[in-house]
Amino acid sequence: MAAAPVLPNPAAPEAGTRPLSQGARILNTFIAPSKTFTDLRCNASWWAPWLVLSIVSLLFMYTVERQVGFEQVSKNQIAHSARADQFDRLPADQQARQLQITSKLVAVVGYANPILILFFLLIETVVLWATFKVIASAETSFKAAYATVMYAALPGVLGGLLAIIALFAGVNPEAFDIKNAVGTNLAYYLDPDTTSKFLRGMASALDVFSIWSIILIGIGFACTGKVKRSTAIIVVAVWFLVFKAAASALAAL
Repeated sequence: MAAAPVLPNPAAPEAGTRPLSQGARILNTFIAPSKTFTDLRCNASWWAPWLVLSIVSLLFMYTVERQVGFEQVSKNQIAHSARADQFDRLPADQQARQLQITSKLVAVVGYANPILILFFLLIETVVLWATFKVIASAETSFKAAYATVMYAALPGVLGGLLAIIALFAGVNPEAFDIKNAVGTNLAYYLDPDTTSKFLRGMASALDVFSIWSIILIGIGFACTGKVKRSTAIIVVAVWFLVFKAAASALAAL
């Protein structure tokens, strides 16, 4: 097993400055992100944004279960998947069994979001931290990088709240796409029956909150690692597009 990265000691706060509270950090992520990310050099705590992200993700799943139902979510996913024709040819009892299994899987994965957030943002951090260390000799510690990525994910909270509002306002359950629950990206407006899965996957990259998060991560690494801001944003954007292209290609298989 590879050794864990050695974390340098956090930088001492500058004279005359007071560390931000967790609430102030979250607020400043939206209105003055440089303050939040600079403060991470003193204390790279990440539990507060993770808690907010977790609560909203659980509220979203609860709303989906109540307003749409996990069985309908499963039907919609199957209908727009590569195995739709194969599913339609199955006997009714086998269709029901598959829907039951898929529905339980959707529920388990959905309500496990707090753990999945920790895991997937950890993977994202490893990739970005290593990249900035190699190409820019960034001074960011691994813990500060993880906190940076966690705080930069907070715009997704607004997307989750908008989706919850849209669900309670009334949606057509048969047209609901849990991956594009609200129209903040181009894929939301493309017909899944007539648009290729690869194109729709890439179109989902043009998302207001994803772009916002990319910019925040770039600002974060610029503040904590003394990397040029424009360079940092470009690096994050390139990795995001690489991930989207790979995921879209797999979905198209």
